[in-house]
Amino acid sequence: MDGRHDHLPEGRTLNTLLVQGLSGARNTPLDETVSAPLGTPLAETVSASLNTPLAEALSVVLLVAVLACAVIRPFNWPEAVVAVPAAGLVVVTGAISWDHVRAEAGHLGPVIGFLAAVLVLARFCDDEGLFQACGVWMARWAAGRPGRLLTAVFALASAITAVLSLDATIVLLTPVVFATAARMGVRPKPHVYACTHLSNTASLLLPVSNLTNLLAFTASGLSFTRFAALMVLPWLAAIGAEYVVFRRFFARDLGVAAPPPSADESPDVPLFALVTVGCTLAGFVVASALGIDPAWSAAAGALVLATRALVRRRATPLTVVRAAAPSFLAFVLALGIVVRAVVDNGLADALDAWLPNGSGLLALLGIAALAAVLANLINNLPAVLVLLPLAAVSGPGAVLAVLLGVNIGPNLTYAGSLATLLWRRIVHQHEHGVDLKEFTRLGLIAVPAALVPAVLALWISLHVIGG
Repeated sequence: MDGRHDHLPEGRTLNTLLVQGLSGARNTPLDETVSAPLGTPLAETVSASLNTPLAEALSVVLLVAVLACAVIRPFNWPEAVVAVPAAGLVVVTGAISWDHVRAEAGHLGPVIGFLAAVLVLARFCDDEGLFQACGVWMARWAAGRPGRLLTAVFALASAITAVLSLDATIVLLTPVVFATAARMGVRPKPHVYACTHLSNTASLLLPVSNLTNLLAFTASGLSFTRFAALMVLPWLAAIGAEYVVFRRFFARDLGVAAPPPSADESPDVPLFALVTVGCTLAGFVVASALGIDPAWSAAAGALVLATRALVRRRATPLTVVRAAAPSFLAFVLALGIVVRAVVDNGLADALDAWLPNGSGLLALLGIAALAAVLANLINNLPAVLVLLPLAAVSGPGAVLAVLLGVNIGPNLTYAGSLATLLWRRIVHQHEHGVDLKEFTRLGLIAVPAALVPAVLALWISLHVIGG
């Protein structure tokens, strides 16, 4: 074991530290969490029914199956159809202990609750006309110039991703961008591709912008405002790098002349939705200062908009439930349990040997690069679940470097993030093809171009603000 763990109490190995949870649960006394003697290999304590090699193989096979079905979605099955039985299988076979299942459920519970609230909030913002107003504003500001439309898409997608989460950008803004490009008579490809890239890259700013951020926020021990302060410079650096890449990569598409813009009427500004979102953001800051989980602020904002829609008979209780995407929430929980089984049975030790130590610039670059590679191999959500406990030992800087890798890295492949998979389905619904070679070639340029300056910006922020 390298020097990263020299400060752990004598006899407490990384494996026993991982018993305390993937994050957040690190303050639980080890003696209350596991009955095996300190120093006992974790795989031996969780695999009562299976031997270690078999438990490891089963966990890996099930994880691959879950991710493959999430990518392919055979027969248009929801992701949970395979993930939930897989989670049950690792439990009944003993590949993961009941104690660890309960710990994982307790850890992911608030995160899943927050995600549900944000999905409802975004859905009813759309019903209030917020995204339609954004589309009209983009068309008017672009004035028939594709380059200006790209700038508008970058600005709106970055703001929407940061405030309402990446799901809002994928599900709600992408169709608006298609409609806006068609209204202007410009090629949609650069602007639609920007939606998927920014749903990942622009989700770096706030703890509430992405599910991965919520997990990293818990593991980092930072306050809401300190997290945002440390990430604002990396967020700007990554978005700026992506914008430069897009202007050059899609220069031909952006150079095609568009017909003169039509005189569109200005849409009604959805003040109620805007005020609700603003109050929800303020609630995040206040809740963080008071030590209250941000899920309560998100739930309050979602409740206000949902109640307004119910009172005005624009929605039913079933509509609200569907907006929360319960099947996807079940998938997230099941995936977390399967990933925990893989971690318990050897993956953590294997990755620990590769993870750089410390929070220096080179270490942060190495951590972010490893996270980006792992995100494209096993998807960014499993990657962050695996890496956070290992990086947390080196402090908040290492945790945030993991976040840079798992948020920017997925722009390289379709399977890198669930958001990209969902974006691909929406694009196909609009009868717009996606060239795999072109998507990958863009990612090969954009990912390193955004990741390196973002890590450098994080290193600067850590030195100026302190981590």
